[in-house]
Amino acid sequence: MSRVVTILGSTGSIGKSTLSVISRHTDKYQVRALTANTDVESMTQQCLRWHPQFAVMCDESAAQQLNDVLRKQGSKTEVLSGVQGLCQVASLDDVDTVVAGIVGAAGLLPSLAAAEAGKRILLANKEALVMSGQLFMDAVAKNNAELLPVDSEHNAIFQCMPASNKSAANDAGINKILLTASGGPFRTFTNEQLVSVTSEQAMNHPNWEMGPKISVDSSTLMNKGLEVIEAHWLFGVALDDIEVVVHPQSVIHSMVSYADGSVLAQLGNPDMRTPIAHALAFPDRMVSGVEPLDLFEVAKLEFEKPDFQRFPCLRLCYEAIRMGGTASIILNAANEVAVASFLENKIAYTDIADVIEQSLESMTINEDVTSIESILAADNEARNMANEHIAKKQQL
Repeated sequence: MSRVVTILGSTGSIGKSTLSVISRHTDKYQVRALTANTDVESMTQQCLRWHPQFAVMCDESAAQQLNDVLRKQGSKTEVLSGVQGLCQVASLDDVDTVVAGIVGAAGLLPSLAAAEAGKRILLANKEALVMSGQLFMDAVAKNNAELLPVDSEHNAIFQCMPASNKSAANDAGINKILLTASGGPFRTFTNEQLVSVTSEQAMNHPNWEMGPKISVDSSTLMNKGLEVIEAHWLFGVALDDIEVVVHPQSVIHSMVSYADGSVLAQLGNPDMRTPIAHALAFPDRMVSGVEPLDLFEVAKLEFEKPDFQRFPCLRLCYEAIRMGGTASIILNAANEVAVASFLENKIAYTDIADVIEQSLESMTINEDVTSIESILAADNEARNMANEHIAKKQQL
C-alpha cells in the first residue's frame, strides 16, 4: 500500500530533494498536493510531471497565474492559495505524510495543521519548533501524530538514539547531543573581514546546496542555533546537554554521547536526500540516489569549538531559550527580517546579529506562548521592532 504525500514547499531545496527520492519509488508514494510561495514556473513543471490533486501558492496573484497556465495545459490540478490552502492540503483526510519544507515562520500554521490532523510529519521547518515548541509537541502527542526530523543533524541524532526512546533522551542513558556544524563559508574569517561580506558570498555554502535564507543562516551559525532550540524540543534534552561541534567536512551529521562512554555518529555525503529517504521509509530503508560515502576519499575529519564572539547569532540562540517565553519568537522574527534586508543589500552582514540582539533587548519577554494567537502576535511585534532598528541603521 502506497503512502499519500503533501509536500509543503515543493519548489525549494527540500521539496525538490523529496521529489527526487519519490521518483525512484513511485510504486510506494503518491503525491497528493504541492505548495510554493511565488515560483509559478517551477510549480507548473512539477504539476505537469506529478499531476497532484492540489497545488497551493501562498501568493494569490501567483495562484491565479498558475491556474491560468495549468488550464491551458489541460491539467486537472486544483489551485488553492494562501495560508488556508496550505492548512487544507496539510490536513487532507487521505494524506498520511506531510513534508514540512517551507522556510521560516510561514511554515508554522500548515505544520501545526498537519500535527492536529494526526499526520506523519517530516519536519524540515525548524521555525515551527523554535516559535511554538511546547504547543507544537503537545499537538503531536494529543493527536497521535508522528514527528520525524528531516534536518540532516536532527535526523542523524534520531538515527543514533535508541529505537525505544527517542523523545526523552536523558532517560535513555544519553548525556549529551553533539550537533555538528560545517562552520559555513566564513569559518576562518576575522571580525574585520566579516564586516564586508556580500550576500553573494554568504549564499555560497562550501558543502550544501540550499536556498538564500538558509544559506545566510548557516553562514552566521544562526541555523545551528535554531537547530539547538529544535533539538531541545524534539528530544527532550536540557539546553546544557546540547553542544555544537564545528566539523568542516560535513561528513558526520551529528553524534550522541552515552553515559557508558560510547559516542554514536551518523555519517554520509552531504545530501538532503539521505535524511529525507530515511524519514519517508522509516522504519525501513530505501535507495535515495545518494552516492555511498568513500572514507578513503574523505581521508580526515576535523573538529573545532564554535567562536561565539565572531558568530554571535549562535550565542543569542542559547540566550533566547534560557530567557523562555516569547524570546525565541522574537529571535526568529528579527532574524528573518534582518536576513531579508541583508539579501536586499540594505544592511551589512554583521548588522544581522545587531538587529536580533537589539530586538531582544528592546522588547518585553511575554511568558504567554500557550496559544497560536499569542505566538503570532509576538512574531508580528518583533518584525515591526526589527524593521525599526534596520531603519535607524540606514539613517546612520
